[in-house]
Amino acid sequence: MTPTRRQFLVAVPALVLAACTAARRATRGAARPTTTSVTDRSSTGPAPSPATSAPLPGNARATLPAFVANGSRDRPIVALTFHGSGDVALLDRLLAVAATHRAPLTIFAVGQWLDANPAIARRVLDAGHELANHTYTHPALGRVGADAARREVQQCRDALIRHAAGPGKWFRPSGVEVPSATILAAAAAAGYSTVVGYDVDPRDYQDPGAAVVRARVAAGVRPGAIVSLHTGHLGTVDALPGILDDLDARGLRPVTVSGLLL
Repeated sequence: MTPTRRQFLVAVPALVLAACTAARRATRGAARPTTTSVTDRSSTGPAPSPATSAPLPGNARATLPAFVANGSRDRPIVALTFHGSGDVALLDRLLAVAATHRAPLTIFAVGQWLDANPAIARRVLDAGHELANHTYTHPALGRVGADAARREVQQCRDALIRHAAGPGKWFRPSGVEVPSATILAAAAAAGYSTVVGYDVDPRDYQDPGAAVVRARVAAGVRPGAIVSLHTGHLGTVDALPGILDDLDARGLRPVTVSGLLL
């Protein structure tokens, strides 16, 4: 029997909904997961709307950036990333360890830190490492408004341009693990197409000691991991040789975020 026009109009949306549901299920099983959840774990209020349907403030692009917490699990590589701030002498020690092990790092630099220490950027880049954006003053970015979030991302981008001759490829929000739609829109407005999280967090900023930091990294790391560490902590510097030895023993090679994701 030929369907009526009313039957056709009812059936088509149902078929589209079923196809979208199947596509979402297929995406969850992909080798390189890119989460579209935008729940701010620092907030106790209701979860915001999904990033794909949130309105974009200001001059943000129509498509929000991807949020990536790890790379492909199919290659034996790992990205060691550092929140760049704090004692510059500890950074120099960290870079010396990385040079000894020939391990490239990615430093998500705080813009204020770069401005206060203008020689840092060239030292990091000249040693073969990567610089990226970690906001200008390192606020809890999930707790500020849209205008403040845009300023934080853009001012750090501008600091990178001043000191590193470019904005860097990646942005990581401060004070939040999973970015909200507002944060993603701020990154888009500053020109970033990918927001980078992490899937291994040894909580080294709590200064638990080098042995604990090393053990926590070893417990969580696997192919494709993005490890979150911090430059301004002595325990992290002391833990890095052991972390690199552990990666080598397991056949895992450290790379920059670009080496992991591109």
